[in-house]
Amino acid sequence: MKIAESILRQELIIFEKEFRDAVKSQTPLLDRIMRFIVNRKGKQLRPMFVLLSAKLCGNINASTYRAASLVELLHTATLVHDDVVDESLERRGFFSTYALWKTKISVLVGDYLLAKGLLLSLDHDDFRILQLLSEAVRLMSEGELLQIEKSRTLNMQEEVYFEIIRNKTASLLASACAAGAYSVSHDEKMAEKLRIFGEKTGIAFQIKDDLFDYGSDAVGKPTGNDIKEKKLTLPLIYTLNNVSRPVRRELIYIIKNQNKDPQKVKQAIGIVHENGGITYAQQKMIGFRDEALSVLQEFDNSEVKQGLEELVRFTTDRKF
Repeated sequence: MKIAESILRQELIIFEKEFRDAVKSQTPLLDRIMRFIVNRKGKQLRPMFVLLSAKLCGNINASTYRAASLVELLHTATLVHDDVVDESLERRGFFSTYALWKTKISVLVGDYLLAKGLLLSLDHDDFRILQLLSEAVRLMSEGELLQIEKSRTLNMQEEVYFEIIRNKTASLLASACAAGAYSVSHDEKMAEKLRIFGEKTGIAFQIKDDLFDYGSDAVGKPTGNDIKEKKLTLPLIYTLNNVSRPVRRELIYIIKNQNKDPQKVKQAIGIVHENGGITYAQQKMIGFRDEALSVLQEFDNSEVKQGLEELVRFTTDRKF
């Protein structure tokens, strides 16, 4: 991500300050938790997509920084709530908010972050940007619930999987890119073009995440966590839909009844590998990556365009 980070060096410093200011609280406990969250933020991919999408379409302004902060506030809120839902004690190698402050406080912290995001936009009349990102939050919730519903039956078609990840994962990145473009251009067509770009990138990003669980692309041993959680992802869906009936029955039995047995999980991963599930998912991921890159081809060559291309490739080439 060297080109992107180099282009945005000054902008990311300004964004950091804006984000810290956006989450400040007069309540001591809340302020302590906010400092904990800010100090453990991830790679800031989404704010970078907001800022680069804006630069591609015009000059970054105050509205752009608010859009980037809103994206990060919403993303962080969903992560805090996700850790409660999943009872996850770890986030990015550190204790999660849930591990340290338990359910009640974590839910309230997530609500606080959502409220701060709403107010950040409303206080500055950023109505269209708020609309774009609120739509993403709605889709994320729908995607999560659809996944829960479908995972119970272990019967999912590929188009349903893509609907889930389009909503659950790609919608926030899509809205982030659209918000960045709109913040500088106020051009709906431009915002929609960048929304499509972000959606394609987000889908490729999620397929890559799904592949990690099967230990592909030299990322070490497979974890099998998705199988343990009976989560249907693209490598598994493809395999279930393309193997003989006896193999399908065996695979479903392992997922339903033996998903806590490490040897059986390893066996299931082996079946997915042997039957082309990994190769198929990789091909699909590359297809969505290339579709995202083709949207960028409509723009003139520039360092900013190169930075966005680099970020897209990072989503599919990353080793973590």
